[in-house]
Amino acid sequence: MLLHDVADRLDTVADHLPFADEIRPDPGLSEILDDEVRHLARLLGYLVGESAFRHRAAVRYPHQPTATDRRITLALASAAQPTGAALAALGAAVYHLGLLANLAHQEPSLSRDGAINIALQGLVDRIGDVHTHLARAAKQLRATADTQVTPITTVPHPSATSPTASRNR
Repeated sequence: MLLHDVADRLDTVADHLPFADEIRPDPGLSEILDDEVRHLARLLGYLVGESAFRHRAAVRYPHQPTATDRRITLALASAAQPTGAALAALGAAVYHLGLLANLAHQEPSLSRDGAINIALQGLVDRIGDVHTHLARAAKQLRATADTQVTPITTVPHPSATSPTASRNR
């Protein structure tokens, strides 16, 4: 449940970002990036914090973590890498958006038009990178959650002639 919940939150961040054909260098995009950088930073902090907490608990109580606990801890830690990369790509997108805002106030020229096209393509590429990184992180979390196997425990059936059988009833 935990892994699916975190994956859903990562997908929500991605869902709030525009796709390549929807990207326009306007103040509305700036607000979206501001919101999603904050959300993603909190999610990255959660992944790192939860992973660290579980790691410390495993060291302090080495006989308590199960194989499932270890898989969940590793999944959370593994999702931190693409989530961090997505956050870095959002930072780069903010830079390209700022560059576009600056270029909009310069005198029109061929070099400015070329710089605008390059900056716009950089913005589109970075937001595309964010989508890719978030999808990878969510996929990793879901794959781990979906492959968790509940250990099969066999309950011994005491025979009727066993002396413990009568005590267990």
